[in-house]
Amino acid sequence: MSADAGVRLRQAVLVARELAPVSEQLRSELQLGEPFADPGVGAFGLRNAVYAIGDTFLEVVSPSEADTAAGRYLDRRGDGGYMVIFQFADLDAARARAAALGVRTVWQLDLPDISGTHLHPADTGGAIVSLDRADPPGSWRWGGPDWTGKAGNGAPGAIRGMTIEVADPPSTATRWGEFLGADPRELEDSYVAFEAGDADRIVEIEVHVPGRQETIEIGGVRFKLT
Repeated sequence: MSADAGVRLRQAVLVARELAPVSEQLRSELQLGEPFADPGVGAFGLRNAVYAIGDTFLEVVSPSEADTAAGRYLDRRGDGGYMVIFQFADLDAARARAAALGVRTVWQLDLPDISGTHLHPADTGGAIVSLDRADPPGSWRWGGPDWTGKAGNGAPGAIRGMTIEVADPPSTATRWGEFLGADPRELEDSYVAFEAGDADRIVEIEVHVPGRQETIEIGGVRFKLT
């Protein structure tokens, strides 16, 4: 298995009971630009704010109606890290790996410039995982019109990696490596690490922010600024 096999961490997602305060804290602390509010997440009963940082993305989602998966998650665990989106050079191979492992797909969309594939968190462990493709690779429709079919301009910086708390880090890392087709600790310009605990969610996101070196908390997640 190669170090990255054409897969990178492109977007991290937080879930929050109240969207505005978490979104505004992200924007202020990380010196981000205007967020994109994606009307498409309304299909999941959500509102969101998506921020571009470099060519990576930070998103906050919040329930806009009753009885949503995100709302039930918040009832169990409160605000925190919720989802990780990976970009693949070969999405068909990634989808085939997940299917062969018995990992269920809970949502799938294929458009000319982007494809998304949400995996069932009970089958992956740690967080909701999405396997995605963008064409051209520098584009990212989920980031808004400025990124649809083209590369846009994000705030200075980039997501470098994340840490996910799980009951059994070695077995979860192996599981993720099997469906990613790469060691999650050694992806393209990024990493996913696992630490022992019962949170079963993203607990830390490392972000490169020029001129900053500290750890802060936003929306129930540690942000390690490097």
